[in-house]
Amino acid sequence: MSEHPARHGTRTAIALLLVTVPAFLVPGCRTVETGGARDVPPPVEATTAKPAKPSGRRPGVVNIETEQTLNGTRAAGTGILLTPSGLVLTNNHVIQGATTIKGTDTDNRRTYTARVVGYDRTGDIAVIGLSGASGLKPAAFASAAGAAVGDTVTAVGNAGGKGGTPTVVTGRVTALQQSVTARDDSNGSSERLTGLIETNAPIKPGDSGGPLLDTGGKVIGINTAASAGYSMKGTQQKRDHRGYAIPSDRALEIARQIQRGEASSTVHIGRTAMLGVKVRSNGRSPGALVAEIVPGSPAETAGVPVGAAIVTFGGSAVDSPSTLTALMQARHPGDVVRIEWATRQGDRAAATLRLTEGPPQ
Repeated sequence: MSEHPARHGTRTAIALLLVTVPAFLVPGCRTVETGGARDVPPPVEATTAKPAKPSGRRPGVVNIETEQTLNGTRAAGTGILLTPSGLVLTNNHVIQGATTIKGTDTDNRRTYTARVVGYDRTGDIAVIGLSGASGLKPAAFASAAGAAVGDTVTAVGNAGGKGGTPTVVTGRVTALQQSVTARDDSNGSSERLTGLIETNAPIKPGDSGGPLLDTGGKVIGINTAASAGYSMKGTQQKRDHRGYAIPSDRALEIARQIQRGEASSTVHIGRTAMLGVKVRSNGRSPGALVAEIVPGSPAETAGVPVGAAIVTFGGSAVDSPSTLTALMQARHPGDVVRIEWATRQGDRAAATLRLTEGPPQ
């Protein structure tokens, strides 16, 4: 389905379902990381309701907590257990930027440290592994191909990032093959997800990466975003809630590629390399403008200054921050690369450096 502007008289804001909290706040004082506004097509009314009962909670839900020391924040989301040994499927934005990850299996109540197995930034899918886990109860999956408008669905997740027993909410499939575009106002980047399942189940921040279940209790989608808008009808206001889930077939395809260790232009396997710069668009000039240098990083050691524009990386031209990110994704900690930058005065400089380990991107 092609993307359309929101209907006249409707205000909608689409947000990623991640809960973040500044590290200096006490537990429980949480703010929502929206991830930027999303433009969505108008919802399709459910016209073929099916007489099916909602599913109860099933095994395989993991509460995920992360710490992002570079940003001074903590975050919470949800994951879905893939294997008894602790491989967990979740959204990439749940673990993005994390320097520490912990996962709590909600069936045995045990908390494990976790490592990143791999991730797909464009598909918003990641796989993490719970260290030392065994004998866990994986979730059951079903193809989303059989989903239809009007089907009863259940969403399970770590709503509010509170941990403990997952919340369970029900609703119906309101549309299929939906597209949303996420824009990050901090750096001007955008992310487009297509083919999503839309539901009116009231999923909330913290539910990111959690399962959308059919009436048999099988996973048909991975919850990733939700809206909270208001439709104007005369003098009345009607709340218009829409949630979006990545179909299980697509999520599992990416997860299996990660499990096989097959990197690609979109899938990164293993640990993430770090140069140590925070960059933004350089306006009309090519390159990635250095906005901040991470202390102790390879970039600081090499003398890359704030305000410079990185123009080559490993022999490849850099014309934007997204290009630099893509080039970095193909690298791993320990790789030696040569970078070139242009100063504000127009001078060129270069250095050869060894990449270190950083948080997943």
